[in-house]
Amino acid sequence: MLERVVYIAMFDAIALEKHMPRFAANLSLLFTEVPFLDRFALAARAGFQAVEFLFPYAYATSDIRQRLDANALTLVLHNLPPGDWDAGERGIACHPDRVAEFRAGVATGVRYATALGVHQLHCLAGKVPAGVSEAVLRKTYVANLAYAAQAVKDAGLRLLIEPINTYDIPGYYLNRTAQALSILDEVGADNAFLQYDIYHAQRSEGELAATITQHLGRIGHIQLADNPGRHEPGTGEINYEFLFALLDRVGYAGWIGCEYKPADTTLAGLGWVQHYLQTARETNP
Repeated sequence: MLERVVYIAMFDAIALEKHMPRFAANLSLLFTEVPFLDRFALAARAGFQAVEFLFPYAYATSDIRQRLDANALTLVLHNLPPGDWDAGERGIACHPDRVAEFRAGVATGVRYATALGVHQLHCLAGKVPAGVSEAVLRKTYVANLAYAAQAVKDAGLRLLIEPINTYDIPGYYLNRTAQALSILDEVGADNAFLQYDIYHAQRSEGELAATITQHLGRIGHIQLADNPGRHEPGTGEINYEFLFALLDRVGYAGWIGCEYKPADTTLAGLGWVQHYLQTARETNP
């Protein structure tokens, strides 16, 4: 208990600095004690001013929009359609036999994003399909990203790609920062950026502070969780005290998505962020 009190006090001290990280609740992982559409109110009640989630496609845009507006919440991110998620698919952007399906998904994602007021969409790369060479995988992925980047640009949006560790998703095609940046270079779209998930990066490669600092201008969104367990900051090995101060110091101005699985209930695990949220409410009522 004493260690937890000391850790929360440590975050309170960080919050006294001039700048402050802005946190968005990931409603696919947080507040899962209630149905999805009821999570918006709980996030607002906890002090969040923004939310993100994996997918909106099981719901009418009007229902989600009503929850956002009723709770004065900004939606900062959702994903393009992932293929058959329930069957284990995690995107199809690298699948050469699914290009038409991917393009149809881009149109659906843009339609939802426009209706919900979100300004950036994440494109899941997908797991490597059996028997497909690296050359074909990359060519397919780059072509699909170029198509998606132009489609979302026409709608005034940004496209994001995220390396995901292959411990959590074995076989995931995009799994390291250098690979993602190389692919973005090949795509060549000025509205395509890196989605940097601190948890996935820690598991795949480490070097968190150096990578964030070096590539800050190419990072469009950041997400967090601690390791091991993918729980809230303070439960694992990642030095979030240091990283939050670093993000302020280097000038990261975007949102940080809280994409973690609470170690207990969502509310029981919010002690690490409550001071930030309260201060943000007082600054931007």
